Amino acid sequence: MLIWSILIALAGAFCMALGSALQERDAVRAPGHSVARFGFLLHLAQRPRWLLGTLGAGAGVVLHLVALSGAPLTIIQPIGVTGLIFAIVLSAVFNRRRVRPGQIVAGGAVMVGLAGLLLLFPHTAQTPHMATGTALALAGSVAAVGCAAYAAAHWLPPALRVLLLAAVGGVALGTTSALARVVAANAVVDATAVLSWLTVLCVAVAVFGGLFQQNAYRTGHFAAAYATLLVVDPITGAGIGALLLGEGLPATPLDQALAAGSALLAIAGTVALAVARNRNPEAARHRTGDPAPAGTALSTTSVHSTTTPGDSR
Repeated sequence: MLIWSILIALAGAFCMALGSALQERDAVRAPGHSVARFGFLLHLAQRPRWLLGTLGAGAGVVLHLVALSGAPLTIIQPIGVTGLIFAIVLSAVFNRRRVRPGQIVAGGAVMVGLAGLLLLFPHTAQTPHMATGTALALAGSVAAVGCAAYAAAHWLPPALRVLLLAAVGGVALGTTSALARVVAANAVVDATAVLSWLTVLCVAVAVFGGLFQQNAYRTGHFAAAYATLLVVDPITGAGIGALLLGEGLPATPLDQALAAGSALLAIAGTVALAVARNRNPEAARHRTGDPAPAGTALSTTSVHSTTTPGDSR
């Protein structure tokens, strides 16, 4: 049973990576600004390939949950992060580019760091509880941070923009996971728990995070976006669990030091992926409504080759 659970977890990681890579293809090609609004999601929802990617990512989540039913969390969670390597390879295949050794090294650093974090944080089986007021404050905080990041992202070059947008997306998705955990755990005892404001907030925060996730893919730095989401999502969920749900943090000084080192390793790998020159070439074209680079002659013969400031990387 354990072997089957491991294989199912690997299949889930591949499906999530494949689904995200398919989504990136349409996110990059969609018309509009470099940092798009909510209408961007409606546009993507009409694209068959993006919908297929969404189904693929959803299938990956389901397979991951199935794997957890037959093996310990400490085995399945680290396997889930192998999706980053799948994502790097799939993105290179779709864009007809070589996978560079530096990408694999950086991806490996993220995987090792994230696996260490997942193993070091305590896991509890107790039923979590969260007051509606606390959930509202939590969702409001995510919205406030997201709005500030959205405004700032317009002024950043792609290598920094991807980290900011994906980090906010990861915070939103981690918050969604925490809220969903509360709803799901309480629904086991009382099925009417799903008919609560926490469920509404869970869906709203998930959609909000999806906007930032797709905008992060839109920068063309897919591997960096995927890595950032993989890192920030569980850290946010664990932080909320420790601060608001009583789930605790690594207890001993050694575990705390190892967790800090794992986090730094994962962050270093993510930054390396962001600054690497492996950007999707389709993302470098000029976006509607963005200012043209300084010194660029605006003529009918050159307008199609202009890029946004910092987008030439």
